[in-house]
Amino acid sequence: MKPSKDNFSQQADFYARFRPGYPDALFDWVFQQITSFERAWDCGTGNGQIALKLADRFEVVLATDISEAQLDKATPRENIMYRVSRAEQTDMPMEFFDLITIGQALHWFDFDAFFAEAKRVIKPGGWLAAWGYELCTLPEKLNPVIHSFYHDVLGDYWDPERRHVDNAYADIPFPFLVIPTPKFVQTMHWDLEEMEGFLNTWSAVQHYRKATGEDPVKHVMKDLNKLWPSGEKQVVSFPLFLKMGKLQR
Repeated sequence: MKPSKDNFSQQADFYARFRPGYPDALFDWVFQQITSFERAWDCGTGNGQIALKLADRFEVVLATDISEAQLDKATPRENIMYRVSRAEQTDMPMEFFDLITIGQALHWFDFDAFFAEAKRVIKPGGWLAAWGYELCTLPEKLNPVIHSFYHDVLGDYWDPERRHVDNAYADIPFPFLVIPTPKFVQTMHWDLEEMEGFLNTWSAVQHYRKATGEDPVKHVMKDLNKLWPSGEKQVVSFPLFLKMGKLQR
């Protein structure tokens, strides 16, 4: 099994405050595919954004992450069990979950080990849904700044796993009966401070700082400040991709 990577403990506070959530329409669509709402497992839960949505529908939710710092930011709920755990290894019984979810995290997993564990703990006919979001889009004058920051400034500092996100998970094996899925978009209305906070959640930013001793966010914010008036809200859109499939034994 490949070693796990904890790229998000250091910026857990930024993550909790500025990481965008996911649209209600996505959860509504996923839930429409499911007939049993007893137990769900959210892998790589971070600060529990998805777990809270699952807890509104499921009797019991297991929410796991390798980062204790992230889980410390999670909102408690009676029917959510938060645990520090790798997604590839759980102590859950066989055929236990109706739904397994992974939001913006599958690319970090050891695919063979995780899917073997998922098949072990998911009920026959149960579902696995994995999603993430692409690089955000902003008003036209701001897009080149963000794209240059992502590709040119940080390009060499992204982990190799990031390519799976850039490919919308199309290159990740998915050993389930896959169904067609619609497109979703998460739309945020952010000012400069919120945009800066979001950029500070990027793993490549942490790698850049560690390697160079410099803060790349400060540099890109100078460029954004020239085009983005202080206090003004801008529409920031996150196109999402979703892969969902049913377990058939």
